[in-house]
Amino acid sequence: MKCYETVWEIFNKCANNQMRDVFIDEIETEDIEAYLREKFKGKEVVFERTDMPDGTIVYDITAAGIKERYSFTEI
Repeated sequence: MKCYETVWEIFNKCANNQMRDVFIDEIETEDIEAYLREKFKGKEVVFERTDMPDGTIVYDITAAGIKERYSFTEI
């Protein structure tokens, strides 16, 4: 099983507030997309995957109208 450092960002929709919630964690999974589908189970979700040159996998996500981003870096 692979181990990843994850950075989960939730973008704030409130006007005049440019801050975002950021959570950092370590997870073990063989399938990142299955991990995300389980995390957002029951919500209408749109995923867009980007593979960065340094190996980081970034998913831009819209879930229930809220923009979020997950970054996975293998450790």
